[in-house]
Amino acid sequence: MDKVSGKLIVFFEEPFWVGVFERVSDGRLSVCKVTFGAEPKDYEIYDFVLRNYYRLQFSLAVETDCTPKRIQ
Repeated sequence: MDKVSGKLIVFFEEPFWVGVFERVSDGRLSVCKVTFGAEPKDYEIYDFVLRNYYRLQFSLAVETDCTPKRIQ
């Protein structure tokens, strides 16, 4: 069974707010950049992810040695 993890980082890159989606599957990392424009609210980001995640164009996957870190 495939284990997939994902992360979204939102930051300000003059003059727009940008989101970078990271997806790790089977030790391979792929990314996608999204430009939001004006500063998005939390609920707007959540809505965007629900409506658009499966339409995102991720990069070709590259090998990675990312291992999940557990917070205790």
